[in-house]
Amino acid sequence: MLAAASALAPPVVLAADQQPREIFVSAPVSPMAAYANTDLGTLLGSGPELVVGGEPLNIGLLRRFYARHGFAPVWTTRPAQANSLVNAVLRAGDQGLAPGLFHANLLLSPLPPLQRDLVLSDAFLSYADALARGMVPVERRRDDEALTSDRIDVAAVLDAAMASPDPAGTIEALAPKTPTYLMLRQALQDSRASGARLRAIEVNLERERWLPRHLPPDRVWVNVADERLVLYRDNRPVFTTRVIVGQDAVRNQSPEFQAIIDGVLFNPPWNIPQDIVTREILPKIANDPDYLARHNMVALPNGGLEQLAGPNSGLGQLMFYMDNRFDVYLHDTPSKGIFAHDDRRISHGCIRVEKPRELAALLMQEPVEDIDQAIATGNTTRSNLPQPVPVFVVYETAFADASGRLQFRPDVYGRDAEIWTQLDPERQPVANREPPSQRGG
Repeated sequence: MLAAASALAPPVVLAADQQPREIFVSAPVSPMAAYANTDLGTLLGSGPELVVGGEPLNIGLLRRFYARHGFAPVWTTRPAQANSLVNAVLRAGDQGLAPGLFHANLLLSPLPPLQRDLVLSDAFLSYADALARGMVPVERRRDDEALTSDRIDVAAVLDAAMASPDPAGTIEALAPKTPTYLMLRQALQDSRASGARLRAIEVNLERERWLPRHLPPDRVWVNVADERLVLYRDNRPVFTTRVIVGQDAVRNQSPEFQAIIDGVLFNPPWNIPQDIVTREILPKIANDPDYLARHNMVALPNGGLEQLAGPNSGLGQLMFYMDNRFDVYLHDTPSKGIFAHDDRRISHGCIRVEKPRELAALLMQEPVEDIDQAIATGNTTRSNLPQPVPVFVVYETAFADASGRLQFRPDVYGRDAEIWTQLDPERQPVANREPPSQRGG
């Protein structure tokens, strides 16, 4: 009912100098507003949009927050808490976020009481949401930027801030506390004084906000931009190896996502993705009738192609199973020499591991010799990990390395600029890029 009624209503627009009693809403009043029976509830229930002083407010988030307060103003009786939170918003630049994203100009402007209450709440809720999930949450990102942080009820967090002796600290506690985030915040202060790498710092602060606040202490971490894998045990790096990642072409870039490694597949066959068959293999078959036989490939009943297991299989002699919608996996490769290259962006999206046997031994909690024996049988077998291990595939162009030093890498996929424009309303948007594929290979 609310959606149907709201669809008929125009946006409710409040000029900065307009008194709330002067607003005339001709659209039907929603059930929510009727239940609230307040001026503020009427405004929030009158239409699908709400604008104050030319700036749109997040009406859905405001409805959730004010429903907790009977749709009554909350800040007129809490001036100290409001001032603390306004100051937090005005120093959002310390987090790599422009205060203008959170109505900085309106916060410093004289507004009628009801409008001010709405603007204050919207600024605080939006800032809390940006710290908790990122200014560019997953629903506003590219399909292959799929990392997600914890689910946070920012309306409840704002309530907690209002009751706290340190309201600003309660909101700012939503930001990450990883070594990378803390080092980047410090580097942000330094760069403003010296002019060092502002874009990379701000963008990667945002990427850190896309991650869970409590990272699993045991995890596999693959930084595509660094072309390197690190295994953490109890939050300490215990193993690292170089990797091959996706090519620069958008359809072959390695995505950013989280999964669980729960098994190792020994001597895996490679079911070749259809787009690789179409673009790369079929033209070769047309010029070389013996191509399939020479590469140990067979046609499947469904019309697809499979490369049989063996030392020259595209997946090498083992694959780490990690179910994900991108069909991207960590695996071995028969082409060992490519790991010596500085540019290791040559795959179709999957991650080839330089030392897969050693990684498998650590994840399986077995000697490398046991891994070698499983491979030596020549049989395709799967062994489950004694304890599944989370894996994060990230794209960090600025990060704290395993030694705790801040590192920078080139933005080879060209993703930084797209994020950077969304961290400051003064920046111009970049042109839309080719939509990504949902698979690797």
